[in-house]
Amino acid sequence: MIIGSVNADYEPIILLGICGADAKVHEQTAIVDTGFNGWLSLPPDFIAGLELPWKRRGRAILGDGSECVFDVYEAIVVWDEQLLTIPIDEAESDPVVGMSLMEGYRLTVEAIEGGVVKLEKL
Repeated sequence: MIIGSVNADYEPIILLGICGADAKVHEQTAIVDTGFNGWLSLPPDFIAGLELPWKRRGRAILGDGSECVFDVYEAIVVWDEQLLTIPIDEAESDPVVGMSLMEGYRLTVEAIEGGVVKLEKL
């Protein structure tokens, strides 16, 4: 089970471990976003600091209908005490966990500041 909390902006937040090129696990908080069907997005400076390997370019249609082109990297993340190799979308935003990473989990959010966020394996 993965446990997080709801911040003052009512965003569900969880803590992730992401392995860098130095083979160390670096912790990063991320917003849980059910409107994002990808795996995980990270800002360019964090990706550069981890020295993640570049894989390809990606395209997405944003909520406003505009199209976005971005770089896709690869990383090993600690997810529910397991190591997973996943694609990482580069985005000039706060880190975001998407539905692809949450596949097979039940998401529960207490929608109050300080509320509990739970991801439970189905």
